[in-house]
Amino acid sequence: MSKTTLWLIFFNLSLLPCCFGGLRYGFYKGKCGSLDVEDIVHYVVSKRCQNDPTTSAALLHMLFHDCFVNGCDASLLLDGKDSEKTAFPSLTVRGYDVIDEAKAAVEDVCPGVVSCADIVVLATRDSVLASGGGKYKVKTGRRDGNISVAKNVDLPPPFIAMQEAITRFAAKGLNVQDMVHLLGAHTVGVAHCSSFKDRLYNFTGTRKSDPAMNPVLLRSLKHQCPKNAKVDNTANLDQNLPSSTVIDNSYYQQILMNKGIVQFDQVLSSHPLTKPTVTALATGPDFSKIFGEAVAKMSNIEVLTNMEGEIRSSCRSRNKHI
Repeated sequence: MSKTTLWLIFFNLSLLPCCFGGLRYGFYKGKCGSLDVEDIVHYVVSKRCQNDPTTSAALLHMLFHDCFVNGCDASLLLDGKDSEKTAFPSLTVRGYDVIDEAKAAVEDVCPGVVSCADIVVLATRDSVLASGGGKYKVKTGRRDGNISVAKNVDLPPPFIAMQEAITRFAAKGLNVQDMVHLLGAHTVGVAHCSSFKDRLYNFTGTRKSDPAMNPVLLRSLKHQCPKNAKVDNTANLDQNLPSSTVIDNSYYQQILMNKGIVQFDQVLSSHPLTKPTVTALATGPDFSKIFGEAVAKMSNIEVLTNMEGEIRSSCRSRNKHI
């Protein structure tokens, strides 16, 4: 390679905008003057969590849906008649307004620098901390994707078989332990009656209830989810109600007592490939650290960096290029 070629490469690199580069901790440090954009996101999310304790559940749900489709590129946030958010599995996702507020606050002081993809990751981290979980480190430097198509949304359903779930998570670079750790998000989650009603009234086509379900829980859920109800109510996935908006290991303790709501959660507590991890999390002191590390790992699935994608001005729409 000639000296002229090398000079041209370094010259062109010097012309790249400030927001190019791979994932790293503190990616935005110094890119918005003395301002810390992570502090701005933290302020918005903390305030939202104070007003609505279910914010962490919403943002964890959003992050999972975004990362498991096209990777963590904020494609879920794009509006459109056939975008990801219009797909049936995405209809229960909420929290878009939280991301909008955080993005607007950042754009006010540092326009065109911070991606929506990074804001989703940062906001989720801050919501976990605000809900009693530990603070974990996340790398930033993601860029926003431009492809958002409803037919691409193919997420693991609540009745999925264990081996199929393991295969799906492995395709995203996540192992069995990662999967069990990430399901700790169910400690603040809810499920619609339609996702587990078969366990109450027609388990595996028997027209009977699931014999594995705790009988006290069964009676309670039948009250919440009447057989012929016209409204699709919800139930807490963590049946320890004082803990249902707190990120802790209570969910694992509950499923070990046969108080899993959806079928997959209950299988998680008894399957030989997952039970040891469930038991360790239910009885150990390290859930916050382990959970945070798992969410951080998921946040790195198939990310766009460098010159890929774009930095959206609005998280709901692609930039208009002249």
